[in-house]
Amino acid sequence: MKNILLEKYSDKFVSRWLILLLDLVIASMSCLMAYSLRYTFHFDNFSVAHYIAPFLYILAVRGVVFLYFQSYSGIIRHTSVEDAAILLKAVAVGTVLIKGIEMLIFRNIQPDNPFYIQSPILIIDFFICLALLTGSRFLVKFVYDGMSAQMQNQIPVLIYGAGNSGIATKKVLQSDKSNNYNLIGFIDDNPSMINKTMEGVKVYTFDEIEKKILDNKSKKLEVILAIQSLSLERKTEIIDYFLNKGVVIKTVPTAQTWVNGEFQANQIHTIKIEDLLERPTIKMNTPKIQKELTGKVIMVSGAAGSIGSEIVRQLIRFAPEKIILIDQGESALYDLEFEIRNSFKDYIKQTEINIVIANVNDEFRLRRIFRNNRPNMVFHAAAYKHVPMMENNPYEAVKVNVLGTKNVADLSVEFDVEKFVLVSTDKAVNPTNVMGATKRLAEMYTQSMNGLGTTKFITTRFGNVLGSSGSVIPLFKKQIQAGGPITVTHPDIIRYFMTIPEASQLVLEAGAMGLGGEVFVFDMGQPVKVVDLAKKMIQLSGLTLEKDIEIQYTGLRPGEKLYEELLNDNENCSPTHHPKIMKGNVITKPFIEMEIIMSNIEKELLSGNNNDLIKILKRFVPEFISNNSVYEKLDMKTLS
Repeated sequence: MKNILLEKYSDKFVSRWLILLLDLVIASMSCLMAYSLRYTFHFDNFSVAHYIAPFLYILAVRGVVFLYFQSYSGIIRHTSVEDAAILLKAVAVGTVLIKGIEMLIFRNIQPDNPFYIQSPILIIDFFICLALLTGSRFLVKFVYDGMSAQMQNQIPVLIYGAGNSGIATKKVLQSDKSNNYNLIGFIDDNPSMINKTMEGVKVYTFDEIEKKILDNKSKKLEVILAIQSLSLERKTEIIDYFLNKGVVIKTVPTAQTWVNGEFQANQIHTIKIEDLLERPTIKMNTPKIQKELTGKVIMVSGAAGSIGSEIVRQLIRFAPEKIILIDQGESALYDLEFEIRNSFKDYIKQTEINIVIANVNDEFRLRRIFRNNRPNMVFHAAAYKHVPMMENNPYEAVKVNVLGTKNVADLSVEFDVEKFVLVSTDKAVNPTNVMGATKRLAEMYTQSMNGLGTTKFITTRFGNVLGSSGSVIPLFKKQIQAGGPITVTHPDIIRYFMTIPEASQLVLEAGAMGLGGEVFVFDMGQPVKVVDLAKKMIQLSGLTLEKDIEIQYTGLRPGEKLYEELLNDNENCSPTHHPKIMKGNVITKPFIEMEIIMSNIEKELLSGNNNDLIKILKRFVPEFISNNSVYEKLDMKTLS
């Protein structure tokens, strides 16, 4: 009920004209006090009639100046230093005008003239008027904030970082009362700030926070991370510290995303798992990429997928002449087009966006697209990637991942595409599932095509991307929202993770540096245990493992293995000029041999027999050894 009342009446502001009237009353009081102090409260020879004329004169000038500066128009409960500065200007200008007009108009007035005002009186009046006007406003603000805190069940919050970003965050919290926060202090690593106050708010050390606040908190505490320049290591250390204390961690947007140098309270958001797995910003060879892409016609297959759509977003910034977006997903393409038209308005003025619904298996349709657009560069991201689904549907996996890639690659050579970049996966290395085996075959075929024409074929190979469709993070989020349990296939399963923008940027970088025939392997950082990921996401949600939500182990899925690799036993890497991209030294079969393999696979598809199809996959990709799959029996027969 209290919250409803506060919400109802907090927006009923006092009329600004009433504020102006109150300011004039304060101005008249300060004038009276100035005279009283000047005469040290001895009024034996003081005439009231002698006071009325200068009083009305001062009041008239103050009123005109208040109207000019509109010092009365601010919302009192949001009074800030800026409002105090306006009052300072108004009172100072008013005082100067009072003396100036007196000297110009009443130049020859004598001390006994009713319009003569002693300079000491004006000086005293200036300080008293300024103090009363600013003091009254901050008093109202203080009383209002106190009442708000009592009437609302406020959340205690600490801001980590007492610098410019921290101060900006404080102002946002205090100006937007709908956020229901009670700011209790800053935390900062800078020793020179400790035990000081920033705009009336104390700066604490970690030790003080633990002793005075964390150990004695009666309400759910939140910490807002407001330092823009933190290293990833320090950021992770801080987040882990507070998460282990059961504290909810939030963060502010980067300064580049602030509108006109400011941000809104609703932009403060809870730390996401992506923030914890974040890695240092990639340094891109922008001039090289610009040269490769600007003014060119670019085709992206699988453009509506997680990686494909981000490649499109990255491409737009380099101002190609045209981007052809190919995908068979109608709704996903529609959503992507809507996003591009609304979020990249300035970019698409110089880039034509061509949305095409097509299947990479339809060679006739693809040939028409190539003929009509004549692309200079192709990014082939179209593929089926869900391991258990492809284990159950090997026909589709082979048809799309192998033969679909063959169609796009063959047409790239036919229509003299300059570069063809294949988006592959770490699951193609020593594959234990159908999906990985089909992607390996796609790699083998495209690599064998180098030298057939003018097209340079480049392969990029990397692991899981955060937030992509079918990845564990969206699944865990849904399970947490549903109250659990979170399902993990195995307690020891580990995966490499990379953000979608990072992976897409590296694909562009690899495409620009590639000369043909390379398999570029991305630096995926340190592998992460999936169960640790689940535990961290539970903490980030403000929940407690076992108490609020459980983790259940379901067993490895068909075709799944405990860990992924970026190179097989017969491959090794050499560095490139980019620290996050390595060149894999991969054995490549000659094209004539790959042609025969593809012909055999196409014939086997017609049989419709899954076992026969998997047999031929295992024959042409001998390192394909099934794991936790019905096709393990085919390996047993081969070994026997």
